[in-house]
Amino acid sequence: MKRIVSVSLGSSKGDKVFETEILGERFRIERIGTDGDRRRFASLFRELDGKVDALGVGGADIYVVAAGRRYAFREIQRLVSGARSTPVVDGSGLKHTLERETIRRLAADGIADFSRERVLLVSAVDRYGMAEALSQACPNVIYGDALFALGLPWRIRSYRTIQWVGALLLPIVVRLPFQWFYPTGEKQEKRTPRFPDVFEWATWIAGDKHYIRRYAPDRLDGKTVLTQSIRKHDLEWLRGSGVRRLVTTTPEMGGETFATNVMEGVVVALSGKRPEQMTESDYLAVLDRLGWRPSVFDLADGASG
Repeated sequence: MKRIVSVSLGSSKGDKVFETEILGERFRIERIGTDGDRRRFASLFRELDGKVDALGVGGADIYVVAAGRRYAFREIQRLVSGARSTPVVDGSGLKHTLERETIRRLAADGIADFSRERVLLVSAVDRYGMAEALSQACPNVIYGDALFALGLPWRIRSYRTIQWVGALLLPIVVRLPFQWFYPTGEKQEKRTPRFPDVFEWATWIAGDKHYIRRYAPDRLDGKTVLTQSIRKHDLEWLRGSGVRRLVTTTPEMGGETFATNVMEGVVVALSGKRPEQMTESDYLAVLDRLGWRPSVFDLADGASG
């Protein structure tokens, strides 16, 4: 049995173990939250090294991308450096492939006509595949990187501007503490609504679920939310906020979805390659074998498909 473990800087309340069969192979998929405890986070990467098939970085990113260049958060790189033999993934491989394909698939299947929608992507530099696909498919996008990561009232509407600003600021940003830009531990449970007008403007709200939940206003009536992993308490919050429909980029397992880093661990384990050896075509080939599609939940009646 292949074992994939996501070690997260997020809350341990979301811990989960799930066993399933994928392409004829048995998988044990686990998520371990460390409640923002960086020492425990780092120690788990050391302890599990060589004992599992892939380690996922949860509640954090190693890499962000702008203008075709990848930047690594120094702090997160240091914390996961204890894993020397087991492949370590942060989901960036799937963000570059699966999430781009998700936008195309939603359009091809008639689930979304992005030419008519208004999309708020809460952060583009950590979901660059999605951002790039939206820039091509949707004429009305607000990229929320400045609004939510930096707290600046800049409503960026051009992906080219995101690339320019990212290339300028990311070399500095990745040297700073990660928690300055992304909620970890108990902070993931806190809501601090910000810039409600951009949420009201949007018909689709896309991107990281923690950013969406932390900064969204109390009401999101009639909106569609496009994000990655969703747990039961997330579904309850979305329904209570009036969200009409939820779309997740990763498949449903046991009534919930796992994070992108977990799914990347599955893809890497199936490929037999290390992450640094994986090309975009390698990811797409495995995804094609898996036949994955976006999961769509109608929150008005709880149905999914």
